[in-house]
Amino acid sequence: MATRPRVALLVESSRAYGRGLLHGIAEYVRLHGPWSIYLAERGLGDAPSAWLQGWCGEGIIARIENRRIARVVRDLRIPAVDLRGLLTDLGVPRIVTDDEEVARLGVAHLRERGFRHLAFCGFVGADYSDNRSEAFARLVEGAGFACHLYRAGSPPHAAAGTEAREQSGWAEQAEVAHWVKELPKPVGLMACNDIRAQQVLTACRVIGVAVPDEVAVLGVDNDDVLCNLSDPPLSSIVPDTRRIGFEAASLLERMMRGEIVPEDPIAIPPLGVLTRRSTDVLAIDDRAISSAVRFIREHACDGITVADVLAELPLSRSVFERRFVKIFGLTPKAEILRTQLDRVKRLLAETDLPLKQIASRTGFLYPEYLSAAFKERTGLTPGQYRRSAQQR
Repeated sequence: MATRPRVALLVESSRAYGRGLLHGIAEYVRLHGPWSIYLAERGLGDAPSAWLQGWCGEGIIARIENRRIARVVRDLRIPAVDLRGLLTDLGVPRIVTDDEEVARLGVAHLRERGFRHLAFCGFVGADYSDNRSEAFARLVEGAGFACHLYRAGSPPHAAAGTEAREQSGWAEQAEVAHWVKELPKPVGLMACNDIRAQQVLTACRVIGVAVPDEVAVLGVDNDDVLCNLSDPPLSSIVPDTRRIGFEAASLLERMMRGEIVPEDPIAIPPLGVLTRRSTDVLAIDDRAISSAVRFIREHACDGITVADVLAELPLSRSVFERRFVKIFGLTPKAEILRTQLDRVKRLLAETDLPLKQIASRTGFLYPEYLSAAFKERTGLTPGQYRRSAQQR
């Protein structure tokens, strides 16, 4: 391999997901480079740049959205890593977001808000959307609830790419609005991505459905601009794009050195949910439990215990815990810890505070306790989470 390998990046810079991947690749190159990077502005499904024809390089990282891009990558006959995962017969390693974990986070987020009616709206026929829809339905029905899936609509063409499917969603506004109108209320609704979620918010506004009181809407990808331009601002699941990009660069480095790597896809779990106004609601008829949840979410970082919550309620511990678990599927103690860790995540992502101060601000006596609980629940150390989140 040359001292400074030439690497082409066919990764879109037009959306937050692609830019996150590029951040991760850049971090790897800073630490383990140098590489000579060949990158041009592009959208997800854009035709490969003309300079790739006959280009001489050592490696390529691409989001292979269609056969046209696949042919160019194949004809280069150099090590390649795919970050799209749509085409499974290319014979190259794939690193993607874990759709099962995306669905699990979505169900958990909506259930934590007390929703017993749950729905999913996607782009029918899009691979990532169908994967998330199937996992969402399985998890909801496995928990004993009915799942409402949007099944109308059709792609503009059988071979339509991701961006064409997303744009076709605006033509389905009347169908989406009718579907939302017929859903039982209140309902927690997950969309396959932020673009679909924005279309759902528009449909709600057109038919006069209140968000989040009647329909709470959750997206995926955490495109900061799109989420904050939405009305109300959109809650969204945060993919770990920085880690995907970093791992892709590491894998390509090994391939360029002549190593044989497995072609099985690698699925990277998302970082968590960033809550904004579109899901900032409690859909609970039980007033005592609703009061308990609000007390927990206001005071969890003060170091409270279940006994402190009970002191605010006219319920015995056994009755309280039984009713709490029935509604939320987890114990009050677990909800206190979950609320603490959500605050830890925000402080890690949005500040440079040392762990000792974060522990103090979130109700942990010692930073070691915080680290152990955080690693157990997220699979990452606080430092690893901070590096991933601050690249977004």
